[in-house]
Amino acid sequence: MAKAQQIIPMTTERKSIYYLQKMKDEGKLISMVGTASCDPIWIAACEAAGIDMVRFVGPGEHNQARVNNMGWQLRMARGMAPNINLNCVMFDQSYSSNAKAYAYAGDLMCDGADSVLTMAISNETLKYMADRWVAVFGHVGCLSGHQVGWFGGYSRVGRTCDEAMQVFRMAYEYQENGMVGMTIELTPREVTEAVAKKLRVPVISVAASSAGDGSEMVIYDLLGFIPTAMMPKHAKYYATFFDDAIAAFGEFNNDIKTKAYPEDKHGWGMDEKEYDKFVSFVEQKYPDIKTKNPDNKMKK
Repeated sequence: MAKAQQIIPMTTERKSIYYLQKMKDEGKLISMVGTASCDPIWIAACEAAGIDMVRFVGPGEHNQARVNNMGWQLRMARGMAPNINLNCVMFDQSYSSNAKAYAYAGDLMCDGADSVLTMAISNETLKYMADRWVAVFGHVGCLSGHQVGWFGGYSRVGRTCDEAMQVFRMAYEYQENGMVGMTIELTPREVTEAVAKKLRVPVISVAASSAGDGSEMVIYDLLGFIPTAMMPKHAKYYATFFDDAIAAFGEFNNDIKTKAYPEDKHGWGMDEKEYDKFVSFVEQKYPDIKTKNPDNKMKK
């Protein structure tokens, strides 16, 4: 009988939702990276570095393509990073109805997700999912892509008492309807801290002026993909990966052109007797191979 393929690695070291909740309960801060649709190798690097959680999307040129591609991206990520908490972004069309939300999220959980992230989800749909054991680690504060349509870009929220109460009320209602945790984005530090302290579940800060129960940074900010002149206020560059990558590629290109690479140490040779036999065989078998196109130019 053929051995069954193990799709989801079994491990006792998995940073599950219970693990994150325990971190909050013990006052330990949660680290989170937004890897966008970058190759799963970045998620593997996050796990190797000890990061607790990553948020990512499926690759694609539009939202429906990202929804369709999330499954295989997730399975690759889970295979390369068996322990880190994988938080998969669900786009609006995937939770346009209760049944659709549950079906799509259920597939993601079966493929190895630890939680799913929704934005502007209704309490009714959230509860429908939570009642069926889908771990929704959602989002409050600035609703990212939703705000672009309204304001033409990202906008800080919670600047007044009324705005702050709107954020708090949404977060509280989400918790009471089954949300197991959430990120909070672009809120003042006072609002961030108040929401994190009042809620039972983990609340992770995204450009929200305070750590809350932990902090997330997007990989493009963290690794310096964006020019320094355009560096967002919340960002901190821990490396200048893009500049370093360009320099490395340029050095490699120059080594090729100048024949500095490859050197003898980068390869291996052939036994001299075997080489002589090989050359003799080629010259006898293909005596005219060089005369057909002596200048080694492509024929027009």
